[in-house]
Amino acid sequence: MIERLDLIEKRYHEIQELLMQPDVLNDIKKSKDLSIELSSIEDTVNCYNKYKNVLTDLKEAHEMLKEEDLKDFALEEIERLNQEKSSIEQELETLLIPKDKNDFKNVIMEIRGAAGGDEGNIFAGDLFRMYEKYAIKQGFQVEVLNSIDGASGGYTLIEFMVKGKNVYSKLKYESGSHRVQRVPVTEANGRIQTSTATVLVMPEADDLEVDIKESDIRIDIYRSSGAGGQHVNTTDSAVRMTHIPTGIVVTCQNERSQIKNREKAMQILKSRVYDAMLAKEEAINGEIRKNKIGSGDRSEKIRTYNYPQNRVTDHRIGFTTKQLDRVMEGELDEIIEALITADQKLKVSGE
Repeated sequence: MIERLDLIEKRYHEIQELLMQPDVLNDIKKSKDLSIELSSIEDTVNCYNKYKNVLTDLKEAHEMLKEEDLKDFALEEIERLNQEKSSIEQELETLLIPKDKNDFKNVIMEIRGAAGGDEGNIFAGDLFRMYEKYAIKQGFQVEVLNSIDGASGGYTLIEFMVKGKNVYSKLKYESGSHRVQRVPVTEANGRIQTSTATVLVMPEADDLEVDIKESDIRIDIYRSSGAGGQHVNTTDSAVRMTHIPTGIVVTCQNERSQIKNREKAMQILKSRVYDAMLAKEEAINGEIRKNKIGSGDRSEKIRTYNYPQNRVTDHRIGFTTKQLDRVMEGELDEIIEALITADQKLKVSGE
């Protein structure tokens, strides 16, 4: 562990020197990449410095044992410092776990009503409000990019951005199929029904990571449609973008302005293309392996929300809480922390 920490500390100082060089400062991409790398190892270096200070203090405390009048004080110091040393070692082990290069990023999330018809769409709306409330509690910002209302409420589709510090590190485990068990408002006989909504979480892509050429995009303009009200325009302002090389298609119709719809559609398209690039990289590098929580695939059943029993179960880690009512109010911390902890354990064992 010490050898790895020495190398990280050495790299930290190398990056600091590189960031002061004119040729690096003039290279926007290189400067950005180095700044991100510096930020990603800063906590580790600071913790390692704290650890070395404790080791120095321990050495001095052992020297004090030779002085009879300081022996009692030295023994107390040694006990305290050994406890601190053990605590810091655990912290360092966690910090040394390989990090996801996208953890610091904002995310674009997509929720779709799936099985269950109208109830699936209503549940999609419930999930969106759950994530929106969670984001507000975390101090994040939510911006709806595109949505198609369900006929009986909720959404057949809603795409939105969540902005803040290290958003992807918290929400990246939410991709997959979410299942709800409850009596739908549309059910006249009072029978419990199982419906699903799918969630996709993508790191936000920037221009330096994804270069989409105009010649690679086909843009179609059409009139907005939906359940009615403000989402139905009387002008052709809705935008459909097709990325020809990958076949990825995105639409945006929420804004009355065609220009704004184009901007939001491009935002979504870049993240979709970037997400596809990441999936391809993982497949090539063999990174879809045992030390990963879930596949991240939209079809994977990851969680069940059982309303009659007020229960939420995450099937990937066997985690259950009997506080569904609080979870739907955005109290997701317990579930997300359990997923992060399980992911860290898998990565440690994978090492």
